[in-house]
Amino acid sequence: MSGTPKPEVHAFFDEATNTVSYLVSDPTTKEAAVVDPVLDYDQSTGKGSVRSADAILMAAEEAGLKIVWVLETHAHADHLSAAPYIKLKTGARVGIGEHIRKVQKIFRPIFNAEDVSGDGSEFDSLFKDGESFRIGNLEGRVIYTPGHTPACISYHIGDAVFIGDTLFMPDYGTARADFPGGDARELYHSIQKLLALPGDTRVFVCHDYKPEGRDHYAWETTIDEEKRNLHIAGKSEAEFVAMREARDATLAAPLLLLPSIQTNIRAGKLPPAESNGVTYFKIPVKIAS
Repeated sequence: MSGTPKPEVHAFFDEATNTVSYLVSDPTTKEAAVVDPVLDYDQSTGKGSVRSADAILMAAEEAGLKIVWVLETHAHADHLSAAPYIKLKTGARVGIGEHIRKVQKIFRPIFNAEDVSGDGSEFDSLFKDGESFRIGNLEGRVIYTPGHTPACISYHIGDAVFIGDTLFMPDYGTARADFPGGDARELYHSIQKLLALPGDTRVFVCHDYKPEGRDHYAWETTIDEEKRNLHIAGKSEAEFVAMREARDATLAAPLLLLPSIQTNIRAGKLPPAESNGVTYFKIPVKIAS
């Protein structure tokens, strides 16, 4: 990819949720974007903090960067987004894929979240497949990569691509596809879109779980390396779908699923406070007979 612009990428790993957030910048103009920022949240106490977001803001300040975008790859089910806080501090626009509308419409009735629009208007920009945007002199391009959720997108920025949960590191595999609106066959086709990028494209994943045999966390790889991903290499579409569906049937729900979804379909804002001024997360209760 000789001559392809090379954004500077600074990763921030949150071990509590195994999430990687990124500060992506144009070294010439010093404009920057934050990808998938984490709001720290303690499920046992209901207390949150902006420690992780502040670390990103501090790094940006020290490097003389101006944050102009907060880019969400999807409505995450395992951590709460810090997008509103970063927007408050920087004036950045918050972007996500246009199919967030589908996710809002799936979960709005589950939580009786009557304040959720269903049209994505909580976000500043709803990106279409193939749409371009700029970070200084860098051009970003949106790749629609559904399967993990119906709203997942990847951001191809210069020689780098930020792929959310679609793929993990090659020794760990691929995203689950069993959340409402997810689809293993769609995930397979989304992966093929990514694998069609130039082989030396830098790939940045959203999570790492340090699989057995690896003693450190990792989050950067390449398209050529991902072609050897243990869930993909040598598998047909049918074989991948069968593997993914069988594996998903064994997985537990993420610890922060319920608070994360309620927050992230609102563009990172908490549910509206009730008459006593307190905000609550809802837990749908089902009693097995």
